[in-house]
Amino acid sequence: MTSMLTSTSSNSPHAGNAFLSIEQIVKTYSKPNGDRFAVLNGIDMTIGQQEYVSVIGHSGCGKSTLMRIIAGLEKPTSGLVTLEGKVIRKPGAERMMVFQGYALLPWLTVRENIRMAVDEVFKTMSRNDRIAIVNEHIDMVKLVAAADKYPHELSGGMKQRVGLARALATRPKMLLLDEPFGALDALTRPKLQQDVLEIWGQNPQAVMMITHDIDEAIFMSDRVVMMTNGPAATIGQVLDIPLPRPRNRRELSESKDYYDLRNEALDFLERYQ
Repeated sequence: MTSMLTSTSSNSPHAGNAFLSIEQIVKTYSKPNGDRFAVLNGIDMTIGQQEYVSVIGHSGCGKSTLMRIIAGLEKPTSGLVTLEGKVIRKPGAERMMVFQGYALLPWLTVRENIRMAVDEVFKTMSRNDRIAIVNEHIDMVKLVAAADKYPHELSGGMKQRVGLARALATRPKMLLLDEPFGALDALTRPKLQQDVLEIWGQNPQAVMMITHDIDEAIFMSDRVVMMTNGPAATIGQVLDIPLPRPRNRRELSESKDYYDLRNEALDFLERYQ
């Protein structure tokens, strides 16, 4: 069930070869005394063009730092990240991030929050075409009835749907999901997980998701990348998830394969407590 660090799951119908390539990424910071300490130390992995990969690990293992490097929000101390062979040096519309904290502008409606991103990315597109994209994605995340509401009028799950629609509306090549369900209640979380999988199944693309939730990672992913503890964290193990898609949560709860995968992930994380 496990694979070595840079392998792509042969069981995944969405796997591809080196769409995103992360090569020997090291990230260090300076201490007040002038010394340096490493957050990430030698990260190597690839993500296929239509592959859903989750990254899990204990707090402080550098998961968010790695995602910020892929997003172009931070620069690695050494190493290389490439997307379709091009080195990532700064943020770009081909990589869109969805945050745990929603990051919606409170003075804009649902429609306006999405429209702002579309206007920024598709500056040369006609106004009617941009409006059509916004409407398409509002419908995709099932927020037509709330399109003219402001963020303070929305539930947590609805806010996250807006964030997802805003990211998808720019038609990125890759989605970066930073604990996208972490702020949701226990009833809303599984529903939105299922919705995200359905949207991704209809429009498959590369996804990297950070999560602390083993069940969430296994349920949603083609592979689960498990990080060792920081400082100087690296990839300890990669777990292939050969469970067939589409996935049904109830059926998985009765699956021995699912629990074997879950136990393997738990065993790894317990070794690094």
